[in-house]
Amino acid sequence: MSGQPFHELGLPEHIWRPFAENRSVVRCSPGYLIYLQDTEATCFYYLKKGRVKSFIQSAGGDERVLHVYGTGSLFGEASFFDELPRVSSAVALTPCEIVPIDRELVCDEIAKDPALALAMLKYLARTVRLLSDHVDDMAFRPVPCRVARHLLSLPTHSGLVPCTQEEIAAAVSANRVTVSRVLREFAGKGWLSTGYRGVKILDRSALERLCQE
Repeated sequence: MSGQPFHELGLPEHIWRPFAENRSVVRCSPGYLIYLQDTEATCFYYLKKGRVKSFIQSAGGDERVLHVYGTGSLFGEASFFDELPRVSSAVALTPCEIVPIDRELVCDEIAKDPALALAMLKYLARTVRLLSDHVDDMAFRPVPCRVARHLLSLPTHSGLVPCTQEEIAAAVSANRVTVSRVLREFAGKGWLSTGYRGVKILDRSALERLCQE
């Protein structure tokens, strides 16, 4: 999901909290592989704390980032519901707390609150739209637009987008040198600033206008 998933979908901020209440959390260190591409999806996950990256990998080892999820997101749900092998992998980028959600839990919570079913459908539809946008970016949009769209899609903390240039490059299918040049151009225009801990967005509207061109 994007930086403001609940606002965009018209969902309450804590809509998924019932999935996490009174449930044991799994604590993951950075680099921990939560699930792997082509494996069975016996559950999906609620991200109670931290950041998680989903990505696909080719047979030759090339990696493409699909999305970075922030606190409060669900992830891994698409393959869980269609009961087919996972199309992507997920790895913890920071120390994380995640809650596995199995079929029994989903059924129990939806029985208590049927509105969760509609919320889940909206969330799944948004996932499909994000993947379509990803394909559109890779096929038709120049690198600066792809970088801007990716930065706007990530969770922020006081305006800071915690990501590395390597992560951005992998997400937009560009090399690190090109991404570094684009970020310098954006910084020169006053749209953002770069630092050791990530990118700070200074002019969000300018990045949004670039995406619309």
